[in-house]
Formats: sequence, structure tokens, C-alpha cells
Amino acid sequence: MTIAIIGIGYVGLPLCLQFARSGVRVLGLDIDAKKVSALNTGRSYIKHISAGEIKKLVCDGKFSASTDFAEIKKVAAILICVPTPLKKNRAPDLSFVLNTGKSIARHLQRGQLVVLESTTYPGTTENELRAVLERGSGLKAGKDFHLAFSPEREDPGNPKSKVAEIPKVIGGYTPACLEAAKKVYARAIRTLVPVANCRTAEAAKLLENVFRGVNIALVNELKGVYAAMDIDVWEVIAAAKTKPFGFMPFYPGPGLGGHCIPIDPFYLAWRAKQVGQETRFVELAGEINRAMPEKVVARVAKALASQKKSLRGAQVLVLGLAYKANVDDDRESPSYVLMNLLKARGAKVSYHDPHVSVIKPTREHPQWAGTKSVKWNRKIISAFDAVLISTAHDSVNYQQLVDWSPLIVDTRNVMAKSKVAAGKVWPA
Repeated sequence: MTIAIIGIGYVGLPLCLQFARSGVRVLGLDIDAKKVSALNTGRSYIKHISAGEIKKLVCDGKFSASTDFAEIKKVAAILICVPTPLKKNRAPDLSFVLNTGKSIARHLQRGQLVVLESTTYPGTTENELRAVLERGSGLKAGKDFHLAFSPEREDPGNPKSKVAEIPKVIGGYTPACLEAAKKVYARAIRTLVPVANCRTAEAAKLLENVFRGVNIALVNELKGVYAAMDIDVWEVIAAAKTKPFGFMPFYPGPGLGGHCIPIDPFYLAWRAKQVGQETRFVELAGEINRAMPEKVVARVAKALASQKKSLRGAQVLVLGLAYKANVDDDRESPSYVLMNLLKARGAKVSYHDPHVSVIKPTREHPQWAGTKSVKWNRKIISAFDAVLISTAHDSVNYQQLVDWSPLIVDTRNVMAKSKVAAGKVWPA
């Protein structure tokens, strides 16, 4: 079997490698020629993915990459793993999905399977994507080709997260489409979870991420409530999670990051409005989470004021640019929002991240493109008026931070166990 996976980034590349390990020949397709060149020479552009494994699979003829979508004609299945961002008005942006669909349609063959893995609102696969594929190919879904939705469940940077071991939800446009998708995924994934249709699979993915967003909003709100009562929310969570049933710990932070949780609730809210429904609970959680960066910056200003310094003109280092610990993925990172807010209030802002040496151009924050991570040494770190811990990477030497920095604002509770002079570390 040969399959094509379109979009070979943080989601698509691990999926490519898992299918290739399983004996399936995989063609990775992407419009980024630099990615394609890197992979075909056995190089990795994602920190937690081994270059050695890529090189072995390329040498064994199990994996190759290309920018030529005409290669689709030769494969049995096409899996779509492209971004689904938001527009400026927070409406869904399906341009990547639909443009990919148009590219597929020009080469689509009878009997092939097309699966969308990108997170989206219920109805996208069987409505928008199906229409694009049918219009461009002249073929009919469910009759001439198979169509399905199977949401990605990638957890970058988690060494316990193995693609083969994560159960795969699959919904087909027809029962025959579902069976075709199951046959493909069974080659690489241990446990399959078939559901009634594409809409159900799309809704399941949204529920997973809305669940996380809502619970993070809850602890973010309780953080402020408990702080007013002189109660440490982190200690409360640690105590509560000892309950062996009915509780799952979530943790506060400086804002939401990544390609899922800050975005997916808006996909659901937008679609709900289309069918005359409200998502008040979901939207309120979004408001709470989006307000966190402002509160963190206010905390930085208060911490500086305690040392008789103003935020305006202060040298502030944001520690951690990636959206989560121990990865190099900075998509939708709250660190960017913090940096923008700090700069708007007159601070002189730099960042340090051992996994992100330089900021690449992004649609959302083009003004930071080319900015480099400052070096980690006593002379440089001690020169900052304050260090704001936004992402707590394990590779950072926090004892050195304590020794070098005059003021630390900690949003991740990473300094809780450190013995530090009173007033030097401010929880936020």
C-alpha cells in the first residue's frame, strides 16, 4: 500500500513516520520546498523527531517527500493534515483545507480514499470538502471515491505519546467509506474507534479540546479568587488531585497556546450560530482565558513597582516562547501576546528559549520575525529588571535564574520549591 499525507508538520510528519514504520510506503506532500528537501536528505526540522529515523525510512524506500501533487494519482489514500486557523473576526479559516481539496481533485482517481484530519466544525468534510472534491474531479463521494474524517491526536513533546498507541476516531461519509478508512488506519494504529459519520468524528475532536479549554478557564478564574483569600491555587490542585475518582487536574497559566485549544472552541461557536444555537459556557471560558495575559502583565508591573521601578522603560525577559514545555512549537503561544502587551506599555522586551533560537515569520506576529533568543549567562540575565516565566522548559537551569535575576514573575509555579529571598519571586 502507498498513501499520501498532505501537510508534513507537527501532525503530518509523525503520522508519516508511523505508517512508514508499519510497512506502508508514504509520500509526504507539502508546498514548502525547504521541508521537502530536508526530509529527502534525512533531516528533521522538528526538535522532538529524530533525524536518524527519518533517514532510515528514506533509505529503506518507505518514505519520501514531494511538492508535486500529481503524485496523488499513484496512491491508495490521501490524508489531509493542514492548518485550520481563525480569521481576524474569529471565524473559521478553511482556506488551507479547501485549497488542498482543489489540488487533490485535479488528480483524484476512482477508488481512492480521502481523509481529513484537520480539526474543524461538524459538517466540513461532508459539505465543503466533498463539494470541492466532487466539483474538481467529476467524481462522486461514496460512489466513485471514499471520504472520511479522522481527527489528529498528536501531543508534541510528550515522550509517552506514541502515534500507534493513541486510539483513532474515524467517521465515514458512507458505511463503505468508513470500512475503507478502517483498512488504511489499521495498518498503523492499534485501536480504531469507528463512529456514525464524519460529523460525529468532527464533534468528538471539538469536545476533546473544548473540555480542556473550559477546565483551564475554571482554574484560571479560581486562581484569582483563591489569591484574594490568600490561598495558593497550586496547592489546592495538588490536594484535589489525590482524589482517585471524579477529578482531573488542570493548571492555570498565562494564556492559551498551541494550534488547538485557543482556536477550536471558536469553530464550534461559529457553527452553533449557523444552526441557531448558543455556546455561552464555551464563549465565557474563552473570554476568561484571553484575559490572562493582561492580568500577568499587570502582575509584572506590580512586581516592578515593589522595587520602585516602572514597567515603562524596564528591561523584561520573557522566558519560554514555545506554547508548551519541551517543544519548539510556538504556534498561538501566549508568549507573543505577553511580549506585545509589555512592549505596548513601554517595556523593552527580549526572550530566551532553548528550543526556539530565532523567531520565524508568522501571520499573527510578523513584527517579531528575526528576533533571536538571548544567550543564557549571568551577565545577560542579571541585566534584566524582571524575568517573566511563560513556558517552563525542563532544560532551563532555574537555580541559575534565582542566582542571577533580581526579580522573577512565575506563571507556571516552577519556582515554588526554590528557596528564594522574599519578594524576589512573584507568582502570577
